[in-house]
Amino acid sequence: MGTESMPVTAGRSTLPNRTVKDSVFRDLFSQPEYLLELYKALHPEDATATEADLENVTIKNVLMGNLYNDPGFTVRNKLLVMIEAQSTWTINIVIRILMYLADTWNSYINETSQNPYGSKKLNLPEPEFYVIFTGDCADHPEWISLADEFFPEKRNLDLKAKILYGDDDNDILDQYITFTKVLDEQVKEKGRTQEAVSEAIRICKDRQVLKAYLESREKEVIGIMMTLFDQEYLTGIYVKEQRAEALEEGIAVGSQNTQKNNALRMHEQGCSADSIARMLGLSVDTVTEWISSGAVLA
Repeated sequence: MGTESMPVTAGRSTLPNRTVKDSVFRDLFSQPEYLLELYKALHPEDATATEADLENVTIKNVLMGNLYNDPGFTVRNKLLVMIEAQSTWTINIVIRILMYLADTWNSYINETSQNPYGSKKLNLPEPEFYVIFTGDCADHPEWISLADEFFPEKRNLDLKAKILYGDDDNDILDQYITFTKVLDEQVKEKGRTQEAVSEAIRICKDRQVLKAYLESREKEVIGIMMTLFDQEYLTGIYVKEQRAEALEEGIAVGSQNTQKNNALRMHEQGCSADSIARMLGLSVDTVTEWISSGAVLA
């Protein structure tokens, strides 16, 4: 079903509360055989790793900027954090990684019954950070650094993440990036439709791209993508209605209180800070600050 033909309930759209969804990336690498392939693509020097050494980690969507969680996994004493940037680039992703790390370490400490307030040194898995970027990579670096971008003078805190663009090695990561690019091409041609997803799957199978995965999980992949398409459609409809209501009521969009109220109401209905900022013409930092500050003003 295309986005243009999406039904609107009772004459107006209602945006359901945000529910974190799976992505194809997370679904693919939730399966041990593909997760092991991913690890070996990142660490080809480790020839002894097996599926038994791997453990998935659910990384919460801390900043609510996406419709789904990002995957992470541990291998022996390593914690690998995988962030999918897709086609939108922002250096703020390094802050998101830092927040993920704090949240994941906190969960690990609790699960292993360690005491962060005790005198005994904590035993933590060593983190590695990766950003999978599937858009235009012409001007993007191999690494991003928290200190370089945010604290270049004092450098009291640093975190580095490796950016992965795909290198034509035809490993599992390169195949996934190829799949996303084929899907993007089909969506541009056919819209956010099931036809676009099905055609992307067909093309990839013909090209031996994620063939085994797509053959075994085709219905699930279509379901994942259609759910994400629907959620994006409903978000767009809701934001448009909120702006129309503000204009109908004669409220000045330029009023800070009005903008804050609109932003908070959109957030309550599940809109991300990025979407709110884009539709209201505000900075993401401003919207994030308002969301953190509290309730809607009278």
